[in-house]
Amino acid sequence: MNTTLLLKRFDELLEQLKAVEATKHYRSGSFVDGSYVENNLLINWKLKARNLLSLACGEDSEHYRTFVKLEEGRTYSTNHETMLELKAAFEAAREDYEGGYCNSLRNLVHAEVFSIELEQASELLRAGYKTPAAVVAGVVLETTLRGLCLKHGIDPASVNKMNSDLAKAGQYNLLVQKRITALADIRNNAAHGHPDKFSDIDVRDMIAQVETFVADQL
Repeated sequence: MNTTLLLKRFDELLEQLKAVEATKHYRSGSFVDGSYVENNLLINWKLKARNLLSLACGEDSEHYRTFVKLEEGRTYSTNHETMLELKAAFEAAREDYEGGYCNSLRNLVHAEVFSIELEQASELLRAGYKTPAAVVAGVVLETTLRGLCLKHGIDPASVNKMNSDLAKAGQYNLLVQKRITALADIRNNAAHGHPDKFSDIDVRDMIAQVETFVADQL
């Protein structure tokens, strides 16, 4: 999803939280005396905020896990006190997301997975299996392009369409676009059973270029 769109949603929810906080009132004689806010409004906000953190940071992130834990509230605390803690966690997540730190963690994971897959492609090529090697490298290329499209609000499509759209969006220059077009051609020939249209050297270069592309983009 587009980074700008998610940042806009962070700001929208922070504005909505002001409306929740505006319902603050003092209540005595309940389980805990103190300040409370309208609970249904808070529940509504928490659901939307948790969903955004899942999209922006991932459910395995410290931001998401902390938010979920804080939702439970502390013993002898009011829902207003819980709201303030959730707000602090939400603002911290927004700051880290805007700074690119949430994406960095995801990118590290993706880079590690892609590195393993490209090593497998190299092993296949060394064993004399150039077609499967090209297919594996092509999968890494397509997955990387798809991730870039989602990040920049572009609809995923075929490799060539994504390549064209990303270049038009200024994600990379014309030289890189032409290089990816050539790599996609090898990938398509491998996938459709035309090993006579590419060589071992082509696949070796393909693996190296895909590795460089992934490193540059993640």
